[in-house]
Amino acid sequence: MPGRTVRLTGWGRVSPSSAELASPGSAAAAAVVLARATAGRGVIPRGLGRSYNNAAQCDGGVVISTARLNRIVDLDAATGLVTCEAGVSLEQLMVAGLPAGWFVPVSPGTRQVTVGGAIAADVHGKNHHAAGSFARHVRSFEILLPGGEARTVTEQSDPALFWATAGGMGLTGLIVRATVQLKPVATSRVRVDTARTADIDQTMAVLAEHDRRYGYTVAWSDSLARGAGLGRSVITSGDFAEPADLSPADAQDPFAFRPGARLGVPPGFPPGLINRYTVALANAGYYRRAPRSRSGEIQTIGTFFHPLDGIRNWNRVYGPGGFRQYQYVVPFGAEAAVRRSFELASQARAPSFVTVLKRFGAGDEGLLSFPMAGWTLALDFPARTPGLDGLLGSLDRLVVEAGGRVYLAKDSRVPPDVLAEMYPRLAEFRKLRAELDPAGTLASDLSRRLGL
Repeated sequence: MPGRTVRLTGWGRVSPSSAELASPGSAAAAAVVLARATAGRGVIPRGLGRSYNNAAQCDGGVVISTARLNRIVDLDAATGLVTCEAGVSLEQLMVAGLPAGWFVPVSPGTRQVTVGGAIAADVHGKNHHAAGSFARHVRSFEILLPGGEARTVTEQSDPALFWATAGGMGLTGLIVRATVQLKPVATSRVRVDTARTADIDQTMAVLAEHDRRYGYTVAWSDSLARGAGLGRSVITSGDFAEPADLSPADAQDPFAFRPGARLGVPPGFPPGLINRYTVALANAGYYRRAPRSRSGEIQTIGTFFHPLDGIRNWNRVYGPGGFRQYQYVVPFGAEAAVRRSFELASQARAPSFVTVLKRFGAGDEGLLSFPMAGWTLALDFPARTPGLDGLLGSLDRLVVEAGGRVYLAKDSRVPPDVLAEMYPRLAEFRKLRAELDPAGTLASDLSRRLGL
């Protein structure tokens, strides 16, 4: 049953709102919460709160936490097929699967994401060019529809509902269980090559070449660099190591995995420390310290995939005003738009330390799934950055004109009419939602803003 009223934000700590929080311990209990929800107040699922925006908030309504739906039901050590409840985190899957040689098929930049959330946002990772996004590896899920009806869905049995739910931001129902195919690995370490690039043209050329050679690849870019150094980057690419790659000490425990944060950010972190001056210094220092070229470095899963997970509550470093992450994808052939976006960010002197550029492979059938074949760029800005609204508006127009889109799991301010230009299948999604939920019971602060 709904419990206390709580104040919630996304990971970006912007746009707080209040809702009753329900934490059912079973699918049956969750169905009761859904069945009793009313359209006027609305209800939305919530995992670990790692969407950067208000996708898992419902002002004045009910938020259903999956925190207690966190059991791994079955893990077949021979096949890597895992069935689990929706509140199981990717970290839990790693802890359970690695001793038998299984890793999550797709991991975003944090392992503190639930399986239900990974489906709802159709998350992607450094291996999208090789493995696609998370939904491609989901064999089935059980979902509670508005009103509480339970339905088991596969891509074959109900492709319309499957692909509306994948990337649908929790607006088709509450996922309570899923079966996912894990990825076989020979060790828990990653063999990593690093390359430092001089400018955006070299960065894009090296990323294209590395996509053909490595399973995982990504670039950290200096968003404030100008002139000849525009878009200079540090590219890290790799694949899971083989036992022969490990040192004798690591070979003693080839599947060792020790999750946990080493540091923490206090709740009262002072505002204003992340600004154009500190970020410019940090960017320059990080770039200069990176090796021009390094091959065969053995890294842990945490170091390679989730470096920020090593800092508990790292989002607090932006201060009480929070931050906005802006992530877009534009198709191949729109390289000029990528270059222009770096020019706009550097000209605005908008500080983004976590600036990530990558290439996507082909997208999937999700009606609102974000990835498509092309270039994706993510930037983090303090929400109080002067002139930020104008910069992001310029980026919106650049993305639309290039035939691209922004990521719904991170967007916190794109206008509804602009979003409609970015997602050509939005009308299909709205139609299916209206059929599933004619009363509009499922709703989030995000969906209300955008008319999803």
